[in-house]
Amino acid sequence: MTRRISAFLRVFGSLWRKNFEACASYDVTGSPCFKNSLNPDKMKYRKAGKSSLELSEIGFGCMSLRPGDVEATAVIHHAIEKGINFFDTADLYDKGENELLVGKALAGKRKQVILATKVGNQWRPDGSGWDWNPRKEYILASIDRSLERLQTDYIDLYQLHGGTINDPIDETIEALELLKQQGKIRFYGISSIRPNVIDEYVRRSSIVTVMMQYGLLDRRPEERCTQLLKENGIGVLARGALAKGLLVDKQEEPFLSYDRNDVKAAADAVKKVSGKSRTPAQTAIQFVLSNEAVTSAVVGIRTMQQLNDVVDVSESAPLDADKLKMLRSAVDQNFYAEHR
Repeated sequence: MTRRISAFLRVFGSLWRKNFEACASYDVTGSPCFKNSLNPDKMKYRKAGKSSLELSEIGFGCMSLRPGDVEATAVIHHAIEKGINFFDTADLYDKGENELLVGKALAGKRKQVILATKVGNQWRPDGSGWDWNPRKEYILASIDRSLERLQTDYIDLYQLHGGTINDPIDETIEALELLKQQGKIRFYGISSIRPNVIDEYVRRSSIVTVMMQYGLLDRRPEERCTQLLKENGIGVLARGALAKGLLVDKQEEPFLSYDRNDVKAAADAVKKVSGKSRTPAQTAIQFVLSNEAVTSAVVGIRTMQQLNDVVDVSESAPLDADKLKMLRSAVDQNFYAEHR
């Protein structure tokens, strides 16, 4: 009996050590954790460009959460249990209330997640709207407010929330680099759909990610942005994979340069490819993840149903070449008309 117990303990100990070692790098503070102890083999993770950040293929877009939503904390906790470790918010959302909500929900779970927020949009004192402000002084002041709302002393990924070619780009980069030196942020990136702005940050900064809209109904980044970013070790955080639900369950309507017929054709192709093996949402997201430049598909999630519908994407089989060809041929590729 003693030998059996000893043998069991040796096997259990070996398995525990392997899990411990595999997960240690996912605690962004350096302390060991269990990346997804409930479903360790289901969610997949990708490295964000040349950074050390390992992001879940499905990112949790927090913008859809609303202050006072009693289900929000439970949804966030369940997402972590399902293996989602990347949560993205912004100081702009609900005038900072979104950061407060996320910070409260992540209390006690901070070491289990990679937390991202954004800066650059300054609310007017009367609350009537916001103005673009990429100045160093504003960025250095904004980080402290975000840290307080998020109940943390560092941000894993701090993102410039926009940008124009006429910005004082060197000054903005100087502010972000200073925040890295101070330990208030680990890495930084930009959120932009403007090729000319992306070009400048690729050339002049040490960004590790670019968040941009990308999906079957917005393939503009494929013209050159995704390849440029891949070649420079910069990960794409893709938002808008579901095209506001038009590829899933919403009535067709014009989207970007596409008319209603185009949108219907794309949605029909998604449904046909999905068949019985996956949901339309999973197919639309798998299309995005098929691009090697993409680190994570960031999906807006508000309810348990929405979470459960997208979280199993990592369990569904990737789209094969024939299915990808069918999707791509459903509508013509679109291209950026401005900011080239």
